[in-house]
Amino acid sequence: MKLIYTHENKIIVENTRNYLCEKGIESVLRNEYSSGGMGELSPLETWPELWVADSDFNKGKAAIETLVGEQQGESWVCIQCKEDNDPAFETCWSCQAERT
Repeated sequence: MKLIYTHENKIIVENTRNYLCEKGIESVLRNEYSSGGMGELSPLETWPELWVADSDFNKGKAAIETLVGEQQGESWVCIQCKEDNDPAFETCWSCQAERT
């Protein structure tokens, strides 16, 4: 098993795990409940971690890079209500209009 991803926010790690699962890559979540040890342990040691089989590491790394790239795109303005939207949104957060 190899460590493929870690982040301080458990929800982001869980979302990444779900994304990998959609791509057919099984992963194991570790340090799920270790945040209670903060103070006694280094904060980085308490972050949730995703681990994958050695054979899935390269495929998983490429999938995560794609996911992160999609999230870091340019923000967009809704043509219907003129609200700014994060790049990860496919529909406007304000009026639910489709991204064009």
